Amino acid sequence: MEITAKMVKDLRDMTGVGPLDCKKALTEFDGDLDKAATYLREKGLAKAAKKAGRATNEGLIEIYQHHNHRVGVMLELNCETDFVAKTEKFQSLAHGLVLHIANLNPKYVRREDVPASVVEAEMSIQRARALDEGKPANMVDKIAEGRMAKFFQDIVLLEQEYLLGEGKTIDQLVQEAIADVGENIQIARFVRYELGENLDTGAEA
Repeated sequence: MEITAKMVKDLRDMTGVGPLDCKKALTEFDGDLDKAATYLREKGLAKAAKKAGRATNEGLIEIYQHHNHRVGVMLELNCETDFVAKTEKFQSLAHGLVLHIANLNPKYVRREDVPASVVEAEMSIQRARALDEGKPANMVDKIAEGRMAKFFQDIVLLEQEYLLGEGKTIDQLVQEAIADVGENIQIARFVRYELGENLDTGAEA
């Protein structure tokens, strides 16, 4: 069954959960909104989403250096209280994130951080690719938009599949941590250094 943007929006309105998790839940339950909403609530994601507006003025700076000393990562991970920042769960999350960033090299924290010029340049490439493949002209934009999902997965941290997570995205990892600790958690920013290359920076929250 095709999962439409309206179905995703309706589920978001029902649960407050992000679009990626909504689409995955709808796909799993063949578009059944009620079953998808129940599933998200049971996973604690809906509860976690309600905490998203809370201020996150505590947290930690996690630093990682790869074993070959050629790659380093610095991450700011925020939460609501110093108590949670000191917990094993929160610190383990921060450590997993810097390992992931070191290995998969995302460029931005979230899709909204990607400059419009970068998005439009990639759309132009995908349109040209679709035309070169002989796709109908009236379908080129739709095909290009569909292929942009893979582009964002390559460069956006929250949309990447977690390095250690069995198909789980970074966004899902963070949402589950929020449900576990009972506080809002936000990836504020990161920087990734690689010897001999220009500095890659993650956008600030």
